Amino acid sequence: MTGNKTLAMIKPEAVAEGNIGAILDMMSKGGFKIKALKLLQLSEERAKAFYAVHAERPFYHDLVNYMISGPIIATVLEKDNAVQAFRDFIGATNPAEAAEGTIRAIYGRSLESNAVHGSDSDENAVIETEFHFSADEIV
Repeated sequence: MTGNKTLAMIKPEAVAEGNIGAILDMMSKGGFKIKALKLLQLSEERAKAFYAVHAERPFYHDLVNYMISGPIIATVLEKDNAVQAFRDFIGATNPAEAAEGTIRAIYGRSLESNAVHGSDSDENAVIETEFHFSADEIV
């Protein structure tokens, strides 16, 4: 999986605002192949586990509360150099700094409500994908 797949999540505010289709369309038109897709509601326990790497950071509890505030879309995307390609595609974490035309520039609302999550390394892409999907759910 390393190198050609990444995990992406469409965050609660983008789901609530009805932007799932538009964001998935952008991903597809951007050359990413959708290999797995699910709508889910994270429990507090699952959100804490997913973001455990940030547990000591001051924003951890706000992040967990935000991510459990509504349903999300989890998806596995495939493309050459997927992690970096997707991070470039979605734009800077802060939508105000994201390049014009990126997902976060278009759909992000704030540093926290920035529409999408993308894995930050090939190693984390594997860990995050396995967190949300079993092997038989990825085609």
